[in-house]
Amino acid sequence: MNTYTINIEPTSNPAIVKFETNQFLTRHESFEFGNIEEAKKSPLAQQLFHLPFVKTVFISQNFIAIEKYNIIEWADVQEEVSGQLLEYLNNDGIIIKADDDTATPSKKVPVTVYAETTPNPSVLKFVANKKLVISAAEFKNIDATADAPLAQALFNFPFVKEIFIDENYISINKYDIANWDEIAMELREFITKYIQDGKDIVLKETLEKEPGDKDVASTEAKKLENLDPVSTQVIEILEEYIKPAVASDGGNIIFDSYNEETKTVKVILQGACSGCPSSTATLKNGIETMMRDMLQGKVETVEAING
Repeated sequence: MNTYTINIEPTSNPAIVKFETNQFLTRHESFEFGNIEEAKKSPLAQQLFHLPFVKTVFISQNFIAIEKYNIIEWADVQEEVSGQLLEYLNNDGIIIKADDDTATPSKKVPVTVYAETTPNPSVLKFVANKKLVISAAEFKNIDATADAPLAQALFNFPFVKEIFIDENYISINKYDIANWDEIAMELREFITKYIQDGKDIVLKETLEKEPGDKDVASTEAKKLENLDPVSTQVIEILEEYIKPAVASDGGNIIFDSYNEETKTVKVILQGACSGCPSSTATLKNGIETMMRDMLQGKVETVEAING
């Protein structure tokens, strides 16, 4: 069983703080509770209402948002609340009870999906209005989809070549046998219905990797290793400056290695970035230039080890 972790995230409303988890708490519904009576459906929310400053509890997907009364400041209590949540979740506490006749009606979020073009003409990005996964995953073929039912279903379309899923979007790489104007609508409708029907996107929050499969290496795993200072700096630059840009294009970039002698950084490209005709230019003119400027004398070359 995976252990829960929590990140504390402020919101635009100073009275509300989000406690984001590394696993989904609910898959297809959102819940809002204004008091302990309304929270009969959620033992977790009921426990939170024993804290005198809790005004409203909102549970959705991978976070718990709490609105407080003004009797305290979040800075004084948020770490304590986070600790209580961790203890509850890691001791298999019930988040939401199964539906029954007395259950508080849930607030279902309507699902919409739209298609976006990417710099890679073979890849289209399908964006949903809800979070699909917590960690990114790439699927080169159907054999890798044992714990990813949606990806497995998409591979039943003969023109689907590769799939990349991250946050709230799915990037699909197609074979040349079909044109996007012929298949985009079919894929968009299929993905929309799949999500609306409440089917599982993935069965595990962190998917198993094929042994030796570097294409789906995890940046988070890299962070846990004993990296040299330059590698750590490279990862920070990738995370802060480069990943958001490539994600907007339906792709991902992951640190692979740094060679101090040759001053070479190697990265892994995923999704729309993998095999994209313009990726070489982006790598050289954009990413490599940035690394050279920000890490002068330490990085000279950036290479992609896959396309």
